[in-house]
Amino acid sequence: MREELHSKHFSYDVIGTDGDLPRLVKDFPFALISLGQIKTPDHRIRLYQQIIELGFQLPTIVSPSAHVSVHASVGAGSIVMHSAVVNAGARVGNNCIINTRALLEHDVVVDDHCHISTGTILNGDVKIGVGSFVGSGSIIKEGLTLGQRCVVGMGRAVRHDQPDYARITGRNKL
Repeated sequence: MREELHSKHFSYDVIGTDGDLPRLVKDFPFALISLGQIKTPDHRIRLYQQIIELGFQLPTIVSPSAHVSVHASVGAGSIVMHSAVVNAGARVGNNCIINTRALLEHDVVVDDHCHISTGTILNGDVKIGVGSFVGSGSIIKEGLTLGQRCVVGMGRAVRHDQPDYARITGRNKL
């Protein structure tokens, strides 16, 4: 938003908006998408595609208080927040958020553009499809698959595989 230009967020100067990205890539080779995801991953995906096309490099960010196994992988533009754990054999795709205190057990696969919220537990061998969101405090049973663009609401326990676009909120039977 143009009105944010030259303002400050958390003591950082706002030096441009999305429209300024073609100019900014000339001076700043790295970019990170800090926009979260609740209802849809579309905004994060659009920004990701835009900055890749412009030639930005996307670093992988891991908090010093997080633990990522040397036998795990985290993709470009993904961020692993404070006290999160990504265990051996786990793979996190590009442009993902693994939020504070999330636990990704062994051999978990989180596809591109996912947001795994605070305090979430993904038990061993869970697969999360592209663009899915798993809400705070949710638990996914070992070996399950969530399809792409699923939404798991806060505090839900998922005990069965879920198809693409599933919405597991409120009183859904899981």
